[in-house]
Amino acid sequence: MADSLPMGEASVKTLETPPAAAGGTPSTDVSSPPASGSEGRPAADAGLLPRLRAPRRPRIWFEVLLIAISYWTYSLIRNAVPEQKAAALANADWIWSVERSLGIAVEHHVNHAVNSVTWLVVGMNYYYATLHFIVTIGVLVWIYRFHPGRYAATRLVLFATTGVALLGYFFFPLAPPRLMNGGRFVDTVLVHHTWGSMASGNLKHMSNQYAAMPSMHIGWSLWCGLTIFAVASAPWARILGLLYPTATLVVIVSTANHFWLDALGGMLCLAFGYTVSRTWYGALPHRLPRSPLDTSPHPATAAVLNRFRRP
Repeated sequence: MADSLPMGEASVKTLETPPAAAGGTPSTDVSSPPASGSEGRPAADAGLLPRLRAPRRPRIWFEVLLIAISYWTYSLIRNAVPEQKAAALANADWIWSVERSLGIAVEHHVNHAVNSVTWLVVGMNYYYATLHFIVTIGVLVWIYRFHPGRYAATRLVLFATTGVALLGYFFFPLAPPRLMNGGRFVDTVLVHHTWGSMASGNLKHMSNQYAAMPSMHIGWSLWCGLTIFAVASAPWARILGLLYPTATLVVIVSTANHFWLDALGGMLCLAFGYTVSRTWYGALPHRLPRSPLDTSPHPATAAVLNRFRRP
């Protein structure tokens, strides 16, 4: 994922490249939001809403603070949702019966097959526990560094996806397969004594074990994969982008942490996240200019700075 030419980059060049000769007419990019107001005014003189929606170059201190506070708030709310064990187990039985009626209830066979290969299942335990955070942060840093004009919209997709998932945790408590009554699933973290899921072993009391629907392992990994696929131009990077959520799907099922339908829930949350970002910025993240067109301070930042500058 080097500093490569992404999809939609040709439209950005059109905006940044001057006419070839005097009197030439510069091209316009219909997919990128304009840097000026609807009446041709500079962005700084446009209305408040257009200025709020205009992508700007992110500030590292603000992003670190925002992500830290947001994740802390998400974890606090997720773990504050009552652990409704009876309802969660009943919902798990219902999900399992739905999958059986659809002919896709093969999680049990996958779980036991993978568990029989020690090195494979141990690797999956560590995959489940670590890459969920490492890859997500890595993609955020990559977009921040090389595609600042697309960063805010990309980040909004992730935030909206994660935020709406809280509704699922609250209204549909769900036990993972490994906690089902009589499900005969193997909790691979307990069996192989590996450091894995926060919902297993010694760490299980630090996390709500009945917040399995939707799967944010799928929501986040698919966000990573689609972002890489849409923005990177290197074929190997785009292929890896698509393989990452696919591998994550196999891992969450093999370790008995989720049903197939939990993954579908994560995909629906991600679709909501993209809808929110598309509605706010007027384009999907990869369709926005690579570098911000509006270099003026954000209205909120300008208001705070002006307040401190007053005598």
